[in-house]
Amino acid sequence: MTENQRIWARARDRLTSAVVSLGFPEEFAGLLAQQLKSPKAIDRMASYLYQAKPGSVEMIVDEMLAICADTEAWREKAESREAQWRYSSWLNSAERRKNSDEE
Repeated sequence: MTENQRIWARARDRLTSAVVSLGFPEEFAGLLAQQLKSPKAIDRMASYLYQAKPGSVEMIVDEMLAICADTEAWREKAESREAQWRYSSWLNSAERRKNSDEE
């Protein structure tokens, strides 16, 4: 097992323990992990479960959706920064300035 696989397994096991300790089925933890899509998000969900101890599936799913939304917003922001950096690099490139001067 690779280190990456161990990280995923530990996160999934922690989430499963948290879900089962609240009286929900183990399969529910698997579904949550599939939707969360990263060990960091899975650990965040497990921490929420241990601290808040929600009593309903709806509350758990609501938190899962909030975590997914945060993750997606972070990804979009990172992509936007990368695109802005590339555009700024192009604007400041010597080749672009040379072509601009020739026109």
